[in-house]
Amino acid sequence: MKKRLAMMLAAAMVLSTTACGSSGTAATAAPASTEAKTEAAKTEATTAEKVENAQSTGSLAGKKIAVVRNLAAGDHTQQFLDGCVSEGKKFGWTVDTFVTDGDDAKAQETVAQVIAKDYQGIIVSHGQLSYSYDMLKPARDKGMEVVTFDTMPFKGGDASGELLSGVTSTAQNDQALAELSLGYMMKEFEAKGGKYPMKVLKTFMGPGIPPLDRRNEIYTKLEAEGKIQTLEVIAPSDSANARGDMTNKTAAILPKYPEGSVDAIWGCYDELAKGVLQALNDAGRTDIPMYTIDVSNDDIQLMVKNPDVWKSTAAVDPKLIGIVDARLLALKFMGEETPDYFNLNACNIETTQLNAQTTMSDLSSIIDGWGDAEDPKGALYTDTIKNKYVN
Repeated sequence: MKKRLAMMLAAAMVLSTTACGSSGTAATAAPASTEAKTEAAKTEATTAEKVENAQSTGSLAGKKIAVVRNLAAGDHTQQFLDGCVSEGKKFGWTVDTFVTDGDDAKAQETVAQVIAKDYQGIIVSHGQLSYSYDMLKPARDKGMEVVTFDTMPFKGGDASGELLSGVTSTAQNDQALAELSLGYMMKEFEAKGGKYPMKVLKTFMGPGIPPLDRRNEIYTKLEAEGKIQTLEVIAPSDSANARGDMTNKTAAILPKYPEGSVDAIWGCYDELAKGVLQALNDAGRTDIPMYTIDVSNDDIQLMVKNPDVWKSTAAVDPKLIGIVDARLLALKFMGEETPDYFNLNACNIETTQLNAQTTMSDLSSIIDGWGDAEDPKGALYTDTIKNKYVN
């Protein structure tokens, strides 16, 4: 049974299943009213106060935590790490970060080394389903606090299995990300007078990568409904060089598809999409629009420079993910109960909403709901978001 944050009103915990952005179609849960959120925030303010008190008094100071990110060292990764480090420093922690470049053997080795040292807590990002339980169980056995992002430590590597006790598994709302991305793709297709099924080049890694598998659920549903016809799946063979590998593979298949034969490219992950974009640019192909998931400063600039191709991306603020993960770890150190799962809000970003001066820090003023963790207690909010409901 899922745990609840301490002193929470019955059923008051709101996991973020809503989606934000100006366009796209997404199945969303009915959000709590602003009044209800305000009352919940006031009633449960003690937890938020405990987090803030720990930061102001230094009651959690001296903790040493590690953050292990099993993705390439790109802009998105850096923002996630910045969120973990900046929030950790507010608690007086030493925060060491490790980037393992999508190398699963290196990720497992790095986590094992962290567990063997004097760390009290660990945040792990993008561990594979097949090994994450066995990788993290020694940490819990040792008494370390564990928060994961896009890493689901299920016993036996089975997605329907038991989550490792004491772990909070955070994630983007991947189904909503896919619904927003694919929904906007279909909306633009319909606006052009297109007739289903859409002929799509699909980028993908997996199965076995939980966030991408969740996104793929929405894609395959649309295939089954006759909305999408997948012409080809483009997948990297080298996860450590996914971008370059995708450029080469896309360049090899583009000659098979003359202008007008492809309706869209779907990028399930921005690092793959950037490789595809490079191949399209090299070939002078601006006839195929691309719709993606995830965002970074690099992505924003590429979208602005290539508006005829890169039409939109659905995303969650990567720095907020790091902040939320650090705050969940703090709640664990304080002995507060934390949820088994916490999903973060998804937003759709259209290229037409951006300009050459836009950065990630500007998105909260452009995209409604950007940076909203949907936690009515306020304990996981940044001050800006919390004040939206408390004041």
